[in-house]
Amino acid sequence: MKKLVLLMSFAAIAFVFVGCNETTQAVVTTEVNTTAVQTTTANDTTAVQLAQGVTDTTITVGNTAVTSGALAFVGVPFNEGIKAVFKQVNDNGGIDGRTIEFITYDDGFNAEQGVALTEKLVEDDNVFALVGHFGTPTVGATLDYIQETGIPMVYAATGINALYFEHSPGNPVMAVQPIYLTDGRIMTARAIMEPIYGTSHDEALANDAKIGVLYTNDDVGNSIKAGIETEMTTLGIAESNIYYIEVSETTIDTAITLLKLYGVSTVILAMNQTPFAYTLTSMYDNELEVPVFTSYVNADVTAVDHLQYSENRPIYTNAWVDVYSEAGQAAVAEYVACINNSSLDEETKTAYYSNSFAIAGYIAAKVFVEGLERVAANGAPLTWENYIAAMEEGPIDIPMGGTVDFSDGKRWGIASMSLLQYSFILGDDPSTTEVETDFPIESFIVAESIQTLDEIEAGPTA
Repeated sequence: MKKLVLLMSFAAIAFVFVGCNETTQAVVTTEVNTTAVQTTTANDTTAVQLAQGVTDTTITVGNTAVTSGALAFVGVPFNEGIKAVFKQVNDNGGIDGRTIEFITYDDGFNAEQGVALTEKLVEDDNVFALVGHFGTPTVGATLDYIQETGIPMVYAATGINALYFEHSPGNPVMAVQPIYLTDGRIMTARAIMEPIYGTSHDEALANDAKIGVLYTNDDVGNSIKAGIETEMTTLGIAESNIYYIEVSETTIDTAITLLKLYGVSTVILAMNQTPFAYTLTSMYDNELEVPVFTSYVNADVTAVDHLQYSENRPIYTNAWVDVYSEAGQAAVAEYVACINNSSLDEETKTAYYSNSFAIAGYIAAKVFVEGLERVAANGAPLTWENYIAAMEEGPIDIPMGGTVDFSDGKRWGIASMSLLQYSFILGDDPSTTEVETDFPIESFIVAESIQTLDEIEAGPTA
């Protein structure tokens, strides 16, 4: 019962990017250096050229991710979500008679290491695909290499705008998470159209209201900011009503003081988890109490200090999940079953029921496996070309979310999102058998269901 309470308390989760017992710098399940195999049947003795990393019995894939240091709390559960799916697949006989083997290296969230380790995976380990290509530094630094080699990359654990391709058939880059450009547009539309303003908190933002936009000068911040600027123009917001301020940990207090002086009615944050956390602290310290809207990457309760939270400073994030519908609940149950089947200890399994990063890894692996199943259903050899073509056959259902569509060369990521709001209550600690009343139960709950940008722009009455 405690596990059920924990799951439902944190059911509304966004999938997030930039703890655990794993401390090794590299986890190598296997190494497969074969680039081709010959297969025969009773009626066919023709040699079949398969992609590297594929044998008659195995498919080897890999990624690099940060599994040590300050951001290990992201990379470790992310990889465990991937491993859980692959174990479940393997326990059920694999795909077309092949089990999946997974190689992962710790890149320290460093672009230079990420490039070297990605090249090692492709050229030395001869992996078939990169699954859950992780983090803004590594993804941004390796996109050209991935497209030059042609190796399939399924799910980028970032949303940088370089992942967006309007029409690019055969492109091996297949992002799933929403691209930050879209993320920025949607959070801006929400900030302006959501009926949370006025004395009764039931009005959209006033036409002459001042809007603060705080952004970090990095790939994440600038990518989201580009979407914010686009949407401000689309909605006809006067430039004189918008205050864009670049921030860092040393300048955030000054920026918050300025926004308070300007009299902003809402603040939009273009940044990832670490600056999001110190920005909330600064808003608390400087008593700036206005609604906050931010990226799906920040739907993480660990970034929020509940002791600093104020109902006059509600926190909203984008999300691309659906866990309350009948289909969403079924998907949650499937995820929990997959984690329960993993090799994790019981305490970690329970913690991962509601871990955004583990869920993200789970989704990355599920989307990758869908492509393998399509190739198998087509009766085609498992090559890079056949795999990418299978992924482009039509929309792919996202567990606990909508769909991603790579058909006709679309490389847009998920383009519709819901809105979450931070919440906490005092109650019973679900991890203990005792009954308490003072344990802070924090969560992000659904404020608005999944909508397209057009639907959000049309307003809540549409």
